[in-house]
Amino acid sequence: MNEDRIFSLIGEEGFTRLVAAFYRQVYDDNILGPMYPKEDRVGAEERLREFLIYRFGGPQRYIEKRGHPRLRARHFPFQINQAARDRWMQLMHNAFIEAGLPAEAEQMLRAFFDEMSTFLINQGELDPLKQRI
Repeated sequence: MNEDRIFSLIGEEGFTRLVAAFYRQVYDDNILGPMYPKEDRVGAEERLREFLIYRFGGPQRYIEKRGHPRLRARHFPFQINQAARDRWMQLMHNAFIEAGLPAEAEQMLRAFFDEMSTFLINQGELDPLKQRI
């Protein structure tokens, strides 16, 4: 299935269910919760939902409001290490179970999230071999 067809398969309602299920877990999480300011929780949820809708074939509201996604730049202020990435994926896994999306859509979204969450890692363990000069 082409990625652009995901929106036609699950619609805005499917993305809304998935993102809401994800964010219900985030705020109490000891790793991810601190990255989300309390005063911007509604905004964070809206941005992810609108980004996914745009990215997977829906209306272009995200682009109209925010321009190019620039995901690395927008996530740079947050310390994203392997543990944060893995927790994000764990919570999204739980959200998929709750949202009950069609298998085709879930498979493509999982692949996208797996790749993108790894791409956004901006903090790592120090490699002792690279420390030597």
